[in-house]
Amino acid sequence: MMNTLQRNHSKSAQNVRGKNREQPVDPASGGKLALRGRIVTMNESFEVIADGVIYIEHGSIAAIAPVSAPMPAGFEGIPVIQSGGTIYPGLIELHNHLAYNALCLWDVPKQFSNRNQWSGIPEYRKLISGPMQIIGKSPQLVPALIRYVECKSLVGGVTTSQGIQLFSNAGIRRYYRGIVRNVEQTDEAALPEADTRIADVDAKDAQRFFSQLKKASCFLLHLSEGIDQAARKHFLSLQLPDEHWAITRQLAGIHCAGLTQADFGVYGRNGGAMIWSPLSNLLLYGKTADIAAAKAAGVRIGIGSDWSPSGSKNLLGELKVARLVSQASGAVFSDRDILAMATRNAAAILQWEDVLGSLEQGKRADLIVVSHQTDDPYANLLQAKETAIRLVMINGVPRYGLPGLMQSLGVAGETLRIGGLRRVIFLQQQTADPSMGSLTLKSAAALLRKALSRLPEIARELEQPAAAPRVMLAKLGNQLAQPQEWTIALDELEDSGMDLRPRLSLAGAVEPTGAVRGLERAAAPLSQIVQPLPLDPLTVAGDPDFLDRIANQKNLPGYVKTGLPTLY
Repeated sequence: MMNTLQRNHSKSAQNVRGKNREQPVDPASGGKLALRGRIVTMNESFEVIADGVIYIEHGSIAAIAPVSAPMPAGFEGIPVIQSGGTIYPGLIELHNHLAYNALCLWDVPKQFSNRNQWSGIPEYRKLISGPMQIIGKSPQLVPALIRYVECKSLVGGVTTSQGIQLFSNAGIRRYYRGIVRNVEQTDEAALPEADTRIADVDAKDAQRFFSQLKKASCFLLHLSEGIDQAARKHFLSLQLPDEHWAITRQLAGIHCAGLTQADFGVYGRNGGAMIWSPLSNLLLYGKTADIAAAKAAGVRIGIGSDWSPSGSKNLLGELKVARLVSQASGAVFSDRDILAMATRNAAAILQWEDVLGSLEQGKRADLIVVSHQTDDPYANLLQAKETAIRLVMINGVPRYGLPGLMQSLGVAGETLRIGGLRRVIFLQQQTADPSMGSLTLKSAAALLRKALSRLPEIARELEQPAAAPRVMLAKLGNQLAQPQEWTIALDELEDSGMDLRPRLSLAGAVEPTGAVRGLERAAAPLSQIVQPLPLDPLTVAGDPDFLDRIANQKNLPGYVKTGLPTLY
């Protein structure tokens, strides 16, 4: 008999979007709110209101005005809540393999020049891909994993990110519906859904890829993951026989680290966008994309932290690295430019600019509040510690923040500590994913911590032909009422008919990037390879080892090693 999840999503077995839309995440509801603070609108004129009020109703911004202006009609008598900080649009992350973010930062063993060189080495399987396959393929652990990594994004100020795709034993795929907006599935016409996977048959043929690209609103795909000619050839293979290119405004290439100045000229002329992940590039390759060339070519730029094994813990941290790289490259971007990558630029790349990306009347009330630390409103966010985040709001719903502020906004939730300071996270949701139930962040973290400490034992149970790892998971203290039938879809590790990148090759050339497929299946069982691992802490503020590990990374330039601690 199909369980509830399978019944709810059986109609989307062939297409994760399907034709039958569910209601959107956090549908417009709720009363009126008025929030006061310095307001960094990130609108077209980059208006900053030194002391203003944002009026919110039904999940949207009803008005923004200086505090001295009269209240808008209908808000008379509504108490104005002092935020105590600077109010920004919510941060939009356009690249994150979210499911991996329970894993700690990898001590990258040497410098690589393209993705193929590290994705198949034994150490990677031992510390990253193997543990992910064990946790991601254990149905009883999946809800805890999802709860933890989504909260990890939220406490870093992220209101939109890439999603987590689930796969059932009935062959059904769907995206997890969570608190943070998911670019792949919004169920709203006003927020067109981005494609992040492409069918293998289309990924391997330039003309078919071009045809699919033109049908999308946005295609977020890995492109040129490395710094050598092998990685660059993956970009060159986008050239079509008629001297045109399989590049449109819909293409948002993730990384683009191997592109030359001339390549960026081509990419910019054809309207392509780049999703920049500087820390991950530097950790693996010692270099990142040529941002000066990208800027000169007019390439639109978004940003993402990639994943915790070789990137920042959250997008706030990645913005700090972007600032350091920009400064070391000759101040390519201003602080305002960098913040735009995670707000108005990101929204425009998704074609969401009419709804999100800036604080303006009629747009959704996705916002964050950061304590006032400097008079420069843009530096204020880029220099902020995680403990400076006072509030995160999505669709007008307070999701995370200071206990007093959350209480003033009429929300109670789960208490946690960030850098020793009390915060409240609110996880109740009208459209909550049925896989989560009432699972708390605390319970999720405890379950993951125990599971990661017993990886070899869980792997042995998974390797039994007819057994599920229920006995071991029961020993871990799993309090979920029923084991779930859903696992994480790990398209980057397994053949699934879908891919995360165009896999085009030049005639006669070996495919330059992409996962090394099949090697892991022929290797030793995971139970003989993996080892107990710690759970990656939610924040840098709560991780006493993170900055030391950054300082000891072989490939990071000195300016990052010395500069990053000053921003925390």
